[in-house]
Amino acid sequence: MNHRFLSSVAMIAALSFGALPPALAVEYTQVNPTASQIAFTYTQMGARVYGTFSKFEASLNFDSANPSAAQAALTIQLDSIDAGSSDANTELQKPGWFNTAQYPVAKFESTSVKPVEDNRYEVSGKLTLKGQTREVSALMVLSAQNAIGVFNGEFILKRADFGVGEGEWADYGVVSNDINIKFRMVAPEQ
Repeated sequence: MNHRFLSSVAMIAALSFGALPPALAVEYTQVNPTASQIAFTYTQMGARVYGTFSKFEASLNFDSANPSAAQAALTIQLDSIDAGSSDANTELQKPGWFNTAQYPVAKFESTSVKPVEDNRYEVSGKLTLKGQTREVSALMVLSAQNAIGVFNGEFILKRADFGVGEGEWADYGVVSNDINIKFRMVAPEQ
């Protein structure tokens, strides 16, 4: 083969591949609350405790071609907590903890989404809990599975930042200050 022929083939290949459209962008705008979950873990008297919130509403506007423009919001019904026992659930609704009579919901609204690496993002936003609003950030991973996007993330909530667990429960040796929040949001492709 001559050099001119190889150069021509290489140029045609480069132009052909350059003309291919980029990978298709995927949008996610509806969260399936039944398939989604909000969970938490913490340490109480040296033992690991696991719990969930069963009632929440989430909105999402995520375009894989422009993740920096993404928006997310979440409202959690705090009385839907399941911390493993009915006594714990009742205690956590009292004024020293969530005070659900005065503050029935926790709210999160994103302020930025930054790509970190392949399908990993840092999501920052304002979390309002028990009348206190603080900036929080979570590392989130997007997995696409059969035309469904699964957004998994987690962050550490400092209960002292929100006045959760006051009075006799303020001792971090009894109940840890760090509460590990994990979320799994499931959304179909649009």
